[in-house]
Amino acid sequence: MTKIGLLSDTHAYWDDKFSFYFSSCDEIWHAGDIGSEEVLNRLQALKPVRAVYGNVDGSLLRSICPKTLRFKVEEVEVLLCHIGGYPGKYAPEIRAELMTHPPKLFVCGHSHILKIIYDPHLQMLCVNPGAAGLSGFHQVRTLLRFVIDGEDIKNMEIIELKTNNTNDAAMPD
Repeated sequence: MTKIGLLSDTHAYWDDKFSFYFSSCDEIWHAGDIGSEEVLNRLQALKPVRAVYGNVDGSLLRSICPKTLRFKVEEVEVLLCHIGGYPGKYAPEIRAELMTHPPKLFVCGHSHILKIIYDPHLQMLCVNPGAAGLSGFHQVRTLLRFVIDGEDIKNMEIIELKTNNTNDAAMPD
């Protein structure tokens, strides 16, 4: 059983609640628009990180992180990218790969909109964790935690954070 912490679109913003929510995870995945090497380094200090670069990431992050990442966790094949879309509206740059070799779990960011949708045609779960940073139009910052247990993806947990940059006096329970 592997517990995953998932976020996207931090846009160089660090929130100490990332540490709080991801401390119990085995891995952290970042679906692009990291925004700064500092955010990536702080995540890596917590847990092993799998990350891709996004459209706002500069040359340094692009030299560290790939554009797409395909890997296997337990018995689940995962495809991680930044701009990916969702069932019926996949991004042109990833569509061919999805159609010819769909993973069991497709993760992307970019839209700042939390979505968890199963694509019955490709038999894959599509997940966008929304945006964890402050930049953008989103009203709620979101993170995800879930478990991969063998071939099962389960216990999907949506975590909502305030959109302003004030930290509460105490971390949530």
